[in-house]
Amino acid sequence: MTLQSETGRSAETSFAREWEEWHSAHEKRRADPHGFLAVTGLFWLSEEKTAVPGLPGLWSTGAEGPVVELAEDDVLLLGGTVIRGTHRFGPIAERDGITVGFDEGVIEIAKRGGRDILRPRRADFPFLRSYTGTAAYPADPRWQIPARFVRFIAPRAIEVGAAVDALAHVYESPGYIEFEIGDETIRLLAFPGHAPGSLFALFTDATSGVTTYAANRTVAIEVSEDSDETVVDFNRAVNLPCAYTDFATCPLPPAENHLRIEITAGEKTPSARVEGLVSAAGIVPAASSSA
Repeated sequence: MTLQSETGRSAETSFAREWEEWHSAHEKRRADPHGFLAVTGLFWLSEEKTAVPGLPGLWSTGAEGPVVELAEDDVLLLGGTVIRGTHRFGPIAERDGITVGFDEGVIEIAKRGGRDILRPRRADFPFLRSYTGTAAYPADPRWQIPARFVRFIAPRAIEVGAAVDALAHVYESPGYIEFEIGDETIRLLAFPGHAPGSLFALFTDATSGVTTYAANRTVAIEVSEDSDETVVDFNRAVNLPCAYTDFATCPLPPAENHLRIEITAGEKTPSARVEGLVSAAGIVPAASSSA
């Protein structure tokens, strides 16, 4: 074996080890006791006071935001403060939310697609307790691709569909990511990430519905104000919560991001997911089935 080949093999081993550490940390966050795998239902709030299965109080919402009316013996915890009686949470911004604690777990109070929702999360939810991880393609440095961030003169409002019917999401896109695979130039419309200097791109490709989740995957991309040069690492393409549960309202990729090529990198289709039944109150568990 030549020195050059030994160096190459060592670099690939290091790359794979780094990916394993990253994916292990990602899986740990995914399986958090109060993470998405712990969600036990999705409930829409309305102006009518409604009892939500398994939760204390009567819940409603209106122009002033969500409201809960608790029975005399019921309490909730909000940031260490005990809530009793009637509590008004105030208006919630789109894609924002509040978490309150109750005896059995926590309740996410959020706004998605213009509607206020509740999502209980329980550490003892059977789906979370049985989760063993998500398969992925072997890490391959060839899928770490140099790219360019092409900025729009002004951000563009882009409406995309959602994993839940009758919902839509609107994101302000600052531009697109452009790169080459073989002889083909590819562009992915990008949206702002949670951290400054980060973007994400929702996409499907020719593996979607075959080896990877049919509806979407997402990949994070770091950008800088000082340079348009960046990297798309498809080894770190991951599933959104809707790949695991019907209780997610995940955005779907814009039309521009449906790729014709195979991206044989990143996470594959989960082996199981929570299926929901639509009820008058929202969506409740039906079964956990093999994918």
